Amino acid sequence: MDETEFWDLVDASREAAEGDADEQADQLVERLVRLDPDSVLDFARHFESRYNRAYRWDLWGAAWVLLDGASDDAFDFFRCWLIGQGRDVFEGALHDPDSLADLLGEFDEEVDGDGEELGYAADEAYEQLTGTVAPDLGIPPAASEPAGTSFDLESESALAERYPRLWDRFKG
Repeated sequence: MDETEFWDLVDASREAAEGDADEQADQLVERLVRLDPDSVLDFARHFESRYNRAYRWDLWGAAWVLLDGASDDAFDFFRCWLIGQGRDVFEGALHDPDSLADLLGEFDEEVDGDGEELGYAADEAYEQLTGTVAPDLGIPPAASEPAGTSFDLESESALAERYPRLWDRFKG
């Protein structure tokens, strides 16, 4: 599976789910079980590598603004959700986290930003196809600390300064 096929599956599942992250995970599993187990593992590798790439302080700060705070777990689920938003949103956020103010449509912190189930879709599909747990993907684990320079996520002034567009749109 190449990168385009990966993003096509993500996009098709999101469109079918009409933006509901839990439904998107179900839609993704339905699509993945139509593939062979090796393709499901390829999808999982693409997902995991992007999940690890998004483990960055600047994205955590953006998640903090959007979600009105983001614990370790909430940031993990946010990264899954971010992948689920598709290539343009994901890559745009990696390039400039503040651009999420322009890239996102409606955003409700109560229902958006949590893609926990998306993170399990490939594992679930693989298990349905093979009856076994997915093997190790052979991808190096994420770093123990997010990439970039840490800052005080609880400082409203620091967040407003780093993410002026996000702050204006979602906090202003």
